Amino acid sequence: MADWHKRFSLEGRVALVTGASKGIGAEICRVFADAGADIVALARDVEGLENIADEVRATGRECLTLTADLASADGPGSAARAALAQFGTIDILVNCAGVALIDPALDLTVGDWDQTMAVNLRAPFLLSQALAPQMIAQRWGKIINISSQTGVIALKDHAAYATSKGALNALTKSLMAEWAEHNIQVNAICPTVVLTPMGKKLWNPPEKSGPFLEKTPLGRFGEPVEIADLALYLASPAAELVNGSVIMIEGGFSSV
Repeated sequence: MADWHKRFSLEGRVALVTGASKGIGAEICRVFADAGADIVALARDVEGLENIADEVRATGRECLTLTADLASADGPGSAARAALAQFGTIDILVNCAGVALIDPALDLTVGDWDQTMAVNLRAPFLLSQALAPQMIAQRWGKIINISSQTGVIALKDHAAYATSKGALNALTKSLMAEWAEHNIQVNAICPTVVLTPMGKKLWNPPEKSGPFLEKTPLGRFGEPVEIADLALYLASPAAELVNGSVIMIEGGFSSV
């Protein structure tokens, strides 16, 4: 095996991916399985989970599917315990599940605000908190938070979503500061609009996508595999010096 392949390999590792039934989360499961990882796929969509599990198992890797309500206070911990019971350890955690309730600030309800914070911020913290002790014990772990460019730059009608992602970026740095000494890397990925089925539905109208793309030097949105490939790098031995980083992957939008 070539040295570069070893540096990017996930052989012998187990990854828990939330939001795994579709979109970016499903693509991360595929890419990680191709790189040699066994997968814990966590989502609410049972049919979608079974589909991605079939794809993972076709690569020769194991796949445990779990359903959980990440908006609840006990859902993340329950899922973490089930994953640990199956595999003994989770080497890589990818917090990908999220909700985007896009409304003008004046129209946001308390319920929408609380749901956004519960899924986008509290759940990643609770999963990290539950899985980190075993990572600390083995002195190896990767936590990758799928954030958003809106956690760094402002967009209209994104008050709750942007706040949750900005806080997730701060959480990323805080957990890094506590756990780096245990050889755990905690990083965040901040994508632009990604052309998942939902992304296409929301951003296909030219009157909406046009002004956004005009501000993007690259002139296009992202594809799920581009986010998954960056997650693979961060999950691999190649990225062991990368820690506490908030990485923009948005075609240069925030640089001009």
